[in-house]
Amino acid sequence: MDVVLSDMAPNMSGQLSVDIPKSMYLCELALDMAIKTLTPNGYFFIKVFQGDGFDTFVKSCRAAFVKVTIRKPKASRARSKEVYLLANTLK
Repeated sequence: MDVVLSDMAPNMSGQLSVDIPKSMYLCELALDMAIKTLTPNGYFFIKVFQGDGFDTFVKSCRAAFVKVTIRKPKASRARSKEVYLLANTLK
């Protein structure tokens, strides 16, 4: 597989202490799938919410991929914790 794209998000309750861990769990599942299914030069593109577990998730991505880039879209609200992570080339 050349690309794994994940725009998954749990149903948000508005309570970050509940929503962020649920979101991070989905991110971890997507990363696991990407590692198992991507071709060596494949791309992993995922929506991630900043909060508890974000830094650990980014470290996991950097451990698995040669290049990892994080961007916040201009269209995203300033108060939104949503960012996108693009990783490519499995190590």
